[in-house]
Amino acid sequence: MPATSPDPAPAVRSRSSFRSLLRLWPYVRPVRARIALSAVVAVAASCMALLIPLVLKWMVDGPISDHDRGGVWLGGAMVLVLGLLEAGLFGLRRWMVARPLAGVEASMRADLYRHLQRLPVEFHDRWASGQLLSRATMDLQILRMFLAFPLVFLVVNSATVLIGFAILFAQSWLLGLVLLAPAVPLMVLCSYFEAHYAVAARTAQDQAGDLATVVEESVLGIRIIKAFGRHRSQARAYRDQTRGLWGTEMRKARLLSDIWAVIMTLPEIAIGAALVLGVLQVSDDRLSAGTLVAFLSTALALRWPVESIGFLLAMSNESATAADRYFEAMDATEADASGVERDGAADGVRLEGVRFRYPDAPQDSADLLTGVDLHIRPGETMALVGATGCGKTTLTALLPRLHEATGGRITLDGADIADLPVRRVRELVAVAFEEPTLFSASVRENVAMGAGPDGAGEEDIRRALAVAQCDFVDRLPEGADTQVGEQGLSLSGGQRQRLALARAVVGRPQFLVLDDPLSALDVHTEALVEAALREVLQDTTALVVAHRPSTVLLADRVALLSGGRVTAVGTHAELLRDSAEYRHLMSGAQDPADPLRRPDPDARNADDLDGGALNTDTLNDEAASLERSDAR
Repeated sequence: MPATSPDPAPAVRSRSSFRSLLRLWPYVRPVRARIALSAVVAVAASCMALLIPLVLKWMVDGPISDHDRGGVWLGGAMVLVLGLLEAGLFGLRRWMVARPLAGVEASMRADLYRHLQRLPVEFHDRWASGQLLSRATMDLQILRMFLAFPLVFLVVNSATVLIGFAILFAQSWLLGLVLLAPAVPLMVLCSYFEAHYAVAARTAQDQAGDLATVVEESVLGIRIIKAFGRHRSQARAYRDQTRGLWGTEMRKARLLSDIWAVIMTLPEIAIGAALVLGVLQVSDDRLSAGTLVAFLSTALALRWPVESIGFLLAMSNESATAADRYFEAMDATEADASGVERDGAADGVRLEGVRFRYPDAPQDSADLLTGVDLHIRPGETMALVGATGCGKTTLTALLPRLHEATGGRITLDGADIADLPVRRVRELVAVAFEEPTLFSASVRENVAMGAGPDGAGEEDIRRALAVAQCDFVDRLPEGADTQVGEQGLSLSGGQRQRLALARAVVGRPQFLVLDDPLSALDVHTEALVEAALREVLQDTTALVVAHRPSTVLLADRVALLSGGRVTAVGTHAELLRDSAEYRHLMSGAQDPADPLRRPDPDARNADDLDGGALNTDTLNDEAASLERSDAR
């Protein structure tokens, strides 16, 4: 299946290349002296090449005409020295910029990585990871190459051409005008080339990002691809992406070959015309042979600065689009508000009229959350239940500000989380998701990620592992120092989920959000984890998404989410007694109106469709038992 690239960036630049590249100045400023000095050195090296024709003129009109063998040897030595100086100066220029520009690239990459960590989840939902990866790697390499070569040589070659034409006009103004004739058509053609090449360059870079997304998804999902035999469809998606990129690169190559052919042809014709005219002037004794040799040698020395215009323009256009792509990510609004935390009495968690809709939801669709009101008392554990797709996971993501509520307010002990810095919110609220994510690091490092700014000691990590019943860690080859591999795929699903739970509790958070964290555990391990988790929940205010009665029983009260609102709040027994929807959810029975419902003819009770679920009679008996227990 071909990967789509949710890249909201424009495909065509809306500003000039110069303005796009000018945004690099804050990064270039610390090394500006090195770059400027390298340009001066490169101009000096080019001047060495322009002095060689003058030496040749002296040799032809002097020692060669006079048959002075010593003068010829002297002239040859001068040409050799000038050539060596030119080579040495160009080598010095490259040495001067290599290290500083590598530092510029590293600084830009670090800033981008730091910025991406601060951006809200909505940003990462909209942008493909391959697009961000290509901006942090390929685009930054293009920018470093631009700063090292095209930026310097656009200045150097311009200075070389000006100095060279000054020498040409000093030798013969008529021949100089002949060589200058192609300048106007070249400028027009370069303008046309730049406009079209910019579009092709941007398209190619975006397609490279899409290709990186396909490769990344194929690597991370290799088990699914193999399990379902989808390697052919993935290969087809990869082939489609590479063909698209190949076609764009061919279009770039055609544009570059066209401009290169014109840039090379017009100066060659001008040099040929100047040669014919110069020979005629020499034959009429209006020009010396040495002057003609020097003129033609200078003109040939200027071929590279002129012919490189197309190459430098192409690299500059690619660099401008790379700069645009880099700053498109950097310009995304950060989620970190600069509010000040307010001190207040313990009030737990309050949600008041909370609304939410995803940014990419259809315009005419209703909000996912339409006005949630809920109060979780200090030290209380609240279970959140509801049908699949009702917004439970989305609601839990609003507390740590992984998503921003589109309406209403959420407070932690009286402080509105919208007024708190995101960093502070994340210190107060710890989370464990149903789908655990582990990193290519050791068990210890993965668990310690959940600790506060002061970090986690060995005792804290061992306590968290014990709470999450992670006794399997001691059986790993290197214990807590074992590397779990990319995405933690070397562990089972239950092991990954328990490590994610340990990460959530290691920092002894003030507020804890658990999104069905025990779904991948067997019943025996689940019972052990729940027993240990009860001790942790006594010291924190918690919201637990629950799908099973065993998880609900961890909570002091239960909130039922339905239709985008909390429609009922109470104890497990109260909701079993008063809410038909809650009884239906806890029974695991299918909706009678569900067209996919297929009753079991052997079932003795219509509510007992799942051998592992509770039937309605059982739930009623349980509710009555709990009520009698509460009365006692």
